[in-house]
Amino acid sequence: MKDNSAERIPAGERRESILAAASLVFGQRGYFGATTDQIARAAGISQPYVVRMFGSKENLFLEVLDRAVDKLVEAFRTVLAEGRHAGESDHDLHSRIGFAYVDLIEDRGILLSLMQAFSMGGDAVVGRKARHGFLTIYRLLRDEAGFDAETTREFLAHGMLLNTVLGLRMPDEYLTDETARELLQSTFGTKLQMVLELAALEAAGRPRVVGADA
Repeated sequence: MKDNSAERIPAGERRESILAAASLVFGQRGYFGATTDQIARAAGISQPYVVRMFGSKENLFLEVLDRAVDKLVEAFRTVLAEGRHAGESDHDLHSRIGFAYVDLIEDRGILLSLMQAFSMGGDAVVGRKARHGFLTIYRLLRDEAGFDAETTREFLAHGMLLNTVLGLRMPDEYLTDETARELLQSTFGTKLQMVLELAALEAAGRPRVVGADA
């Protein structure tokens, strides 16, 4: 059956909407738990259209990974350009890069899909792409942001903690568990309120991944 709804939207916009939906589905269900049918339904199009555009689930996942790394790089470079134009100190720049990383959770799925990719280091194709993406981020922090090796390590370690906390949906425990509250406060700092508000919105109208158990 012809997918008329897909044809009414420019291919570039449709591609981005599929990648955004795929980021969320892969982030929630992992590479092996996600299907192109679930992704198609999340994007509001037919499954054959997804396959026609990307060829396979593996190709789609690789493009999701590229998109996530590109958005990280773009966010960091924007902070660097604005900060240097304003004459900010290295300390302030480094802090703002950290805040920019946290802000990316507003594009749901980016950080979680990255974590899913980083867990697949043993896969010949995905692992190679994930390593390349991770090293791209490392080199940007070292060469463009001017982080020394120790600062870069700490930044990346904190980023992985942030991903883990989000993956566990730890904000759901904020009101009921004192230890969770302490962990969230130390992880997100001044961005905690934004994180809690996003979590509340998601909990109130969280789009359930198609095919997930009730």
